[in-house]
Amino acid sequence: MTQDNATSLASRDDAAQVLCIGSVLWDIIGRCPAEMRRGSDMPGRITRLPGGVAMNIAMTLARFGLKPNLLSAVGRDPEGDELIAACAHLGCRTDHIYRSEDLPTDRYMAVEGGNGLIAAIADAHSLEAAGDKILRPLMDGTLGSREAPYQGAIALDGNLTLSLLAEIASDPAFSKANLHVAPASPGKAERLRPFLNATRGTLYVNLEEAGLLCQTTFTNSEQAALALIARGAARVLVTDGGASASEASVAGDAITQHPPRVSVARVTGAGDTFMAAHIAAEARGEDRQAALASALQAAATYVSGDSPL
Repeated sequence: MTQDNATSLASRDDAAQVLCIGSVLWDIIGRCPAEMRRGSDMPGRITRLPGGVAMNIAMTLARFGLKPNLLSAVGRDPEGDELIAACAHLGCRTDHIYRSEDLPTDRYMAVEGGNGLIAAIADAHSLEAAGDKILRPLMDGTLGSREAPYQGAIALDGNLTLSLLAEIASDPAFSKANLHVAPASPGKAERLRPFLNATRGTLYVNLEEAGLLCQTTFTNSEQAALALIARGAARVLVTDGGASASEASVAGDAITQHPPRVSVARVTGAGDTFMAAHIAAEARGEDRQAALASALQAAATYVSGDSPL
């Protein structure tokens, strides 16, 4: 193999890697096919699967042929050992994950009915407590440093603390990275504000999260996307469930598409699937319209209960 060919292959390998920074935990999901309300006690199924926003994104990226590399905090408890093994089995690298002797492995618990998500609790306290320890590989030269910043794609989730997200938005170690950021939940949407202030990254939010960031309410995704750009965002993708999704940036106007209509079998992880599919579509070289369509199709397939591939 010539030096030029070796360099070309290495370049393609680097382009396929996506650092996924954020929550890696166990998802404990109870699902009932019937509609539920507050106080409902219904038969259904309870599953435990690897989850967390960063993990959900990484799993989908792996299915699309990319090489996700996780940066997170996982305890050195039996649940953590089992989770690390599950990540590897799913094609997600874990060699840069911070393993703590003192912090337990995080968990997420949700109840879903035929009418959607009923309630959820995210226990990401260990990730928050680990703080900037999870970023060491991007600071110490392992993956990058302030003097030689990492230049690939990074998927971030809002389970990180506000101070840590603010550091990522402004630190020179991230100045050349292609940042993709999701808030993790409406309750953590305002943690994305540093990226508005710095005009950095691509933000993936739903209509409610967009409203929280802009301190108002919106009637459609395009209105929300344009408002976020006016607030300082560099680029945004706003989803509105089965109604619409819009993409806008400081470089151009907004585009809006409508997702395929499907029967909803699950909702937890749909936004993460949308974001991962969009990152993968752009990695394949798809243009704005095609990448948005690919992401909407993948998310629709996911909520229908099938694999997005």
